[in-house]
Amino acid sequence: MVLKHNNQLPNQHFRKQWDLRVKTWFDQAGRKKSRRIARVQKAGRIAPRPIDGLLRPAVRCPTVRYNMKLRSGRGFTLEELKEAGVRRKEARSIGIAVDFRRRNKSNESLELNVQRLKAYKAKLIVFPRKAGKAKKGDSEAAEVASAVQLRGPLFPVEQVAAAPEARAITAEEKSTNAYMKLRYARSAARTLGAREKRARDKAEEEANKVNLTVNRKPLSSY
Repeated sequence: MVLKHNNQLPNQHFRKQWDLRVKTWFDQAGRKKSRRIARVQKAGRIAPRPIDGLLRPAVRCPTVRYNMKLRSGRGFTLEELKEAGVRRKEARSIGIAVDFRRRNKSNESLELNVQRLKAYKAKLIVFPRKAGKAKKGDSEAAEVASAVQLRGPLFPVEQVAAAPEARAITAEEKSTNAYMKLRYARSAARTLGAREKRARDKAEEEANKVNLTVNRKPLSSY
C-alpha cells in the first residue's frame, strides 16, 4: 500500500473479540433457589429472633439535598436508650442496634426513636437464658410458649407526609389577595429606610416647635 500526502495512518480494529466479554445470566434460576435456601437456613439459625435482624433507628439522610427523607440508621444513640429505659449493655442482647458515635441534633429525632424503642419493648418477648429459670425482665411462660418468629420487616421506617392534608378553603382565604399581599410586603421592605427617616425628621420638627414655644419671651421683657 502506497501512502500519499499527510494523512492519518490506517488504524481500524475489526477483531474486537466481543464474544469473550459478553456477560451471561444463565444461573438466574439457580441463584434464586440458593437465596431462598439461605433465607430458610438463617431463619432456623436465629430463631426465635425476627428475620429482619436488629431494630434500627429512623434517621435523616445527610446533606440538604436528601435530608427530607427518613431511612433506617446504623444504631440507636446512648441518649435514646436512656430515655427509653434500655441499658446500653442489655440492648444488643434483646435485638437493638447501638451506635456509640451518632449524636442527637434535634428533639424531633430523639422523640421519634424513643417512641420506636418503646413500641418495640411493648411487643417484645424475652426468653430466659436457661429453660425453666426465668429472671427479672424475662417474659412469662405463657408468652414464651405462644411466641412466633416474625418473618416480615421489623418496624419499617415510614416517611412523614411532606404536603399538608387536603381541606376546604375558608372564606377569609378566598377574600385574601396573595399577590397584592406580596407586593405590599415587597414595597414596605424597599421603602423602610425612607419611612423611618421621614418619621425621625417629623419628630425632630415637632420637638423644635415645642422648644420655640417654650423659649419665647414676652414683649415687656425686651
